[in-house]
Amino acid sequence: MKTTQTVSIRKSTPQDLPRLLEIFALARRFMARTGNPHQWEDGYPGQELLAEDIESGNSYVIVLNGRVVATFFLRGGEDPTYETIYDGEWLDNGPYGTLHRVASSGEIRGVLHLALEFALHRFRSVRIDTHRENAVMQGAILKEGFRYCGVIRCRDGSERLAYQYLKR
Repeated sequence: MKTTQTVSIRKSTPQDLPRLLEIFALARRFMARTGNPHQWEDGYPGQELLAEDIESGNSYVIVLNGRVVATFFLRGGEDPTYETIYDGEWLDNGPYGTLHRVASSGEIRGVLHLALEFALHRFRSVRIDTHRENAVMQGAILKEGFRYCGVIRCRDGSERLAYQYLKR
């Protein structure tokens, strides 16, 4: 007998906050096991930042059969960390959406694919970045068709590999 799975995406609500904290804890453990222990150190992203994301209306959850299994942040407009890019350049300088904090509980595959599809219904261009040690995410980003553009610096000065997807 074949089981049908229902996947949907919706804005996060304050009631989702405990589950988001669980998902990010699971994601941090996964990243540490796969060679990326430094990207989300010290409990990042914490409750305060996640609450701000929800309040801003830019936090989304992926729901599988009624259960929140993944999350991402999507915002349109200029991202201050993307103003300066080193060792490369953006594919264009037009309007774009930015994906941040893509995380999964591990209960579903293809989370970045779902987030990108969702973003491309709203933006022609999508930017994303990840830590140099995050080989899993780099592979997923490239698999989705993003192009590597260069290096950006976060507010804390740490570097990230930056990518852009242009809808044709």
